[in-house]
Amino acid sequence: MKHSIFVDGQEGTTGLKLYEYLSKIHNIEIIKIDSDKKKDPLVRKKILNEADLVFLCLPDEASRESVSMINNKQTKIIDASTAFRIDKEWIYGLPELEKSQRERIYNSKRVSVPGCHATGFILAIRPLISAGILPKNYPISCFSITGYSGGGKKLISEYENSHKEQLRSPRQYALKLNHKHLPEMQVYSGLTSPPIFTPIVANYHQGLALSVPLYPKLFNKNISPSEIQELLATYYKNEPFVRVLPYESDVFLDEGYFNIMECNKTNNVDIFVFGHKDQVVIVTRLDNLGKGASGAAIQNMNIMLGLNESSGL
Repeated sequence: MKHSIFVDGQEGTTGLKLYEYLSKIHNIEIIKIDSDKKKDPLVRKKILNEADLVFLCLPDEASRESVSMINNKQTKIIDASTAFRIDKEWIYGLPELEKSQRERIYNSKRVSVPGCHATGFILAIRPLISAGILPKNYPISCFSITGYSGGGKKLISEYENSHKEQLRSPRQYALKLNHKHLPEMQVYSGLTSPPIFTPIVANYHQGLALSVPLYPKLFNKNISPSEIQELLATYYKNEPFVRVLPYESDVFLDEGYFNIMECNKTNNVDIFVFGHKDQVVIVTRLDNLGKGASGAAIQNMNIMLGLNESSGL
């Protein structure tokens, strides 16, 4: 059985990466729209309602507009924007969130793709809150380092075509503490308030590492860093795309340094636990274009269409 797929926003970073994944999957028919007609609402509406599944790779308002055009109740939608991530009528597209999440995704026609930073944060923290170890009101903070491709075409062009001196060093942003991923980071981790989150963009193309420092003295239960690693390893034991590395293993470091780009060109997430009895840091690593965007979208499509979850990935 063939499935017809339409990518709305086909020329953006996420859309182009989706085509790369889709080209590897059998029984997929890709519907394309001519560049000169992509702003024609009648043409777009017709295609949106003809497709079995639609990917929305658009800014928030444009995503909402596309959703409003779809009146075919059989059309499935996967939205990559932030527009619907905490909308109760949509399912959050993080299959690893909890045991029942895959079934929710499979049974839904409206799925939102998690943000890249949010994916790293939630996968690190959700198991600790679910187990009652980390208080829901823990005063949590985190920071994330990512390649410039996460900023889309404009930022990519700036880094690759500009010779500005300031682009050579890492740059913090969202310093008003209002990053667009914060609502989902709070809701799906189980926290009662959002974390203090400071992202950093650096002068390399792709790859992301998010770090969460923790104080065990503030936990609800007495637990060592090695036991935290064991808890995370058990939580994600059967997950095909999540790997929890051994506690403080230097084998997975590069002469003591952390390689942010190790998961690039995959849909994988690596989780590390470092520290001692008084201080712990959990680090999650992923490709911001893979599990942080297009790869996650394809994973959700596979689940929604009943395909092998790893198809194309």
